[in-house]
Amino acid sequence: MNFLHQFSRGSRLQSASQDTQCREVIGRKDDPRARFGGTSVSRLHRIILYSVLISVLVHCVPTLHAEEAAAQERELVVATKVAPPFAMKQPDGGWTGISLALWKRIAEEEHLRFRLVETDSISDLLHGVANGSFDAGVAAITVTAARARGVDFTQPFYNTGLGIAVPINEDPWRSIGQALLSFGFIQAVGALLGLAMTVGFVIWMFERRKTEHFAGGAKGLGSSFWWSTLAMTQAGAAQNAPATLPGRIVAMGWMIASVIAIAVFTAGITSTLTRRELEGSVHGFDDLRIVRVGAVAASAATDYLARQRLPVRRYPDVESGLAALRRGELDAFVHDKPLLTWIVRNEFTGQVRIVDTSFSSENYAIVLPKNSALRSSLDLAVLDQVEGGWWQQTLFETLGANRSR
Repeated sequence: MNFLHQFSRGSRLQSASQDTQCREVIGRKDDPRARFGGTSVSRLHRIILYSVLISVLVHCVPTLHAEEAAAQERELVVATKVAPPFAMKQPDGGWTGISLALWKRIAEEEHLRFRLVETDSISDLLHGVANGSFDAGVAAITVTAARARGVDFTQPFYNTGLGIAVPINEDPWRSIGQALLSFGFIQAVGALLGLAMTVGFVIWMFERRKTEHFAGGAKGLGSSFWWSTLAMTQAGAAQNAPATLPGRIVAMGWMIASVIAIAVFTAGITSTLTRRELEGSVHGFDDLRIVRVGAVAASAATDYLARQRLPVRRYPDVESGLAALRRGELDAFVHDKPLLTWIVRNEFTGQVRIVDTSFSSENYAIVLPKNSALRSSLDLAVLDQVEGGWWQQTLFETLGANRSR
């Protein structure tokens, strides 16, 4: 594992000198003038050539073994951050979790020595890896384009999406108010009024010259609109009704159609209000546009919501955001769904629930410094591990699912 370690300047110079000698000897061997059957090289020269080759090999081989032994002795500094259930710190200071189980298994098979260092945030972890303070970072680290500009990532070992947490005991009047002010409700009311005005205009065209209360321009048209609206609500339709045959035919059709329209409209509103009362006002991503949304600052969730041009309140961690949700300061909190589910299950049971939906796509991977020599070997190691049965079993036991990639 020579690529894992750095060596002293003296060792590098010595190795470089010996490598140069090796190349020179090999180069002479390939030179046509140095071939054993050539006429331009004397017997004495061949003896000298053999002697130099043997001498260089004697020095090169021990050096290669020394470099390999030194590489295996170096201890990697691996950064992590608490992110249950992927990285969890025990009371005794030890670390467990899905990501760390994967890393420990890789390190054991690749014969890597390491020590874990805790960071306060993902930003600190990424910064430390980028400037070389850490050899790797392992937690629940999402791969994003912005992060990839400063660090490298291995092959992803887990794929998930963003989840939404909402309060269980939501204010019913808030839900009703949001339902009545929603775009769908306003659209339905507008459609009914537009249909009533269309019918009123048609009746006015038939009645304006033959029925007194529909006569005239704006006044007659207004009276026609008003009658059409009354007929739609089945209130006082007999008063000032159309007098002509075409007008009455239109009025009869409108009365029948309005009964159906009002029934459908009432059923829709009742269903919406009942659903909101039972399940809350947020059922998916589109509902986030009309509620107060929170997310962890400098997270993939915040970046995604910003790209969607949704206003978001930022919190230092998931626990702070969920506490604000519980106090009624938020209507929804967005974060990586497996982490959000774990924290709600263990710390906010009976107060907060997870909406049965997810959006966006998030990949977790091991983070490395740019141009890290570990990249190629860890890529293969990650693929080997996540394709194994133990990984799927670990995900199922921890998360109740086996979605890894």
